[in-house]
Amino acid sequence: MDVVQHEPVATLASARPDTTLQVDLSKNLFHSPKERFIESALGFCALISVFTTLGIAAVLIYESAGFFAAVPLARFLGDTQWTPQFVDKFFGIWPLLAGTFLVTVISAVVALPIGTASAVYIAEYVPAKLRRWLKPALELLAGVPTVVYGYFALTFVTPLLQRFIPGLGVYNALSAGIVVGIMIIPVVASLSEDAIRAVPRSLAEGAYALGATKHEVVLRVLVPGAFSGIVASFILAISRAIGETMIVTMAAGATPRLTLNPVESIQTMTAYIVQVSLGDTPQGGIVYSSIFAVGLVLFLLTLALNLVVVAIIRKYQERY
Repeated sequence: MDVVQHEPVATLASARPDTTLQVDLSKNLFHSPKERFIESALGFCALISVFTTLGIAAVLIYESAGFFAAVPLARFLGDTQWTPQFVDKFFGIWPLLAGTFLVTVISAVVALPIGTASAVYIAEYVPAKLRRWLKPALELLAGVPTVVYGYFALTFVTPLLQRFIPGLGVYNALSAGIVVGIMIIPVVASLSEDAIRAVPRSLAEGAYALGATKHEVVLRVLVPGAFSGIVASFILAISRAIGETMIVTMAAGATPRLTLNPVESIQTMTAYIVQVSLGDTPQGGIVYSSIFAVGLVLFLLTLALNLVVVAIIRKYQERY
């Protein structure tokens, strides 16, 4: 009698996978009317944000078309003066970009190290009882109206800086940048702290088991593991600083000047939009259309920063 040689079950299963047992649980064909309504409502809410963004982009592009019909793009990007309200008009965007860049860099120098250090302290060093009120107290800074920050910069920070910097004017980029940095500290601290606490504790416990100290675990395990979230908080905070309006309007002045000197009065893109919008500029003119061109540049900058965030998060999610 011939002996029948049977293949191992694992070999048969790997050679002929049984696809009939694979069930896609996400395709539930038996939704109740209530579930369908909830799904539709959630989808509608998601579409509102998408269409709002598209609507803002469409308005900016449509209104900016009239401006660029009168002012060539080469002039807009090539001139180094911005004097649309003068008799001799110049429409070079670089003074506004320089002012926005200067305030953003100063705010980043203030907020990023302080916010990151606060996040590490709250996540790993502070006792649990203290954490319960320390983090909400830090996040309370995000709820302070920006006009209050503007008065704080104008009436406290600037006089304080004038004691150490002789000749510092009332309106300057340094005071505005410092206060904008204070304002965005909660963004960096809160998001970075969430990212650090999201790192699996098994990684830290394994490092402790190998003899690592607290300092080494934080700097070599937890912070690298949360790097994508920390960088995302940096970019989002910088985007918030670029779009800040009231602080720079009240504290930085309204002088569009192509300079990187922080003690001088400058004007940011948002401050210019406020200046023209609240003035007596008639609608339909080139000065009025210029605020949409500046708004379009601001929109593209924030869009680029958000795309950078998405790219960084995807890169490090794939790596880790």
